[in-house]
Amino acid sequence: MTGEATITSKSYITHHLQNLVYGELPAGYERDGHILEEATWTLAHNHEEVVEMGFWSFNVDSLGWSIFLGAIFSFFFYRVAKNVSEGTPTGFSNLVEMIFEFVDNSVKDIFHSNNKLIAPMALTVFVWVFLMNTMDLVPVDWLPVLAQWITGNPHFYFKVVPTTDPNITFGLSLTVFAMIIFYSIKMKGLGGFTSELTMHPFSSKNMFVQILFIPANFLLEFVGLIAKPVSLALRLFGNMYAGEMIFILIALLPFWIQWSLSLPWAIFHILIVLLQAFIFMILVIVYMDMAHQKDH
Repeated sequence: MTGEATITSKSYITHHLQNLVYGELPAGYERDGHILEEATWTLAHNHEEVVEMGFWSFNVDSLGWSIFLGAIFSFFFYRVAKNVSEGTPTGFSNLVEMIFEFVDNSVKDIFHSNNKLIAPMALTVFVWVFLMNTMDLVPVDWLPVLAQWITGNPHFYFKVVPTTDPNITFGLSLTVFAMIIFYSIKMKGLGGFTSELTMHPFSSKNMFVQILFIPANFLLEFVGLIAKPVSLALRLFGNMYAGEMIFILIALLPFWIQWSLSLPWAIFHILIVLLQAFIFMILVIVYMDMAHQKDH
């Protein structure tokens, strides 16, 4: 792509930041000089069509890669668990055991209630997010150019880092948020969860004064509650998006400069890839621990 004479820096960046979107174009929409006679589900050709498709559209590349990487994680960990045996593990089994023990120790240190779901969830979050982040280390042109060659479309959009798509990061965080709400109500009861939102941080022994505090308490606690999924999603998205953008900008430089900059940045970015997966996992464990605390 960088070798095309007609491409500009703006179009190159725009192309690499555009998802492959599948959605419905409405009847009467003008496309490539033709008027659509009826609503049509199709792949978007440009950003304008993405906007026209509206909310009910799908980022095929982000969904595809996230599902594929999740399947890879499930398959290999299942194989290791199925073939586990006594004695010292070797090879990939040793790596899986190290990851498992690391996550298990993190859960034991942070989570102080009894719930057998938390450790598997933390393990899934950590490895899955790490694998999605790792796609950022693949050179920015390799897979998009391969997709263009396979489809025969030189303008084919193909983003390969799911965590640079806010739809994916918010999907993860909102799922965690739903579990926070579920366990908060399950462990504390609906009344306890409601009290948690309305009786803190301001309190008073006087019933009338306490009632006056409810709106302010609810506002403060509700903002804090909503901030959990928002911060989870935006922290992961922002860090990975910034890393991807730097790789794209480096790819615009002359070839002899690219490797002198991309290699050091890739080495540094390995820390970001791992750190963001670790932070996401730790915050999930912390939030779930808070949801299980009955004495708050």
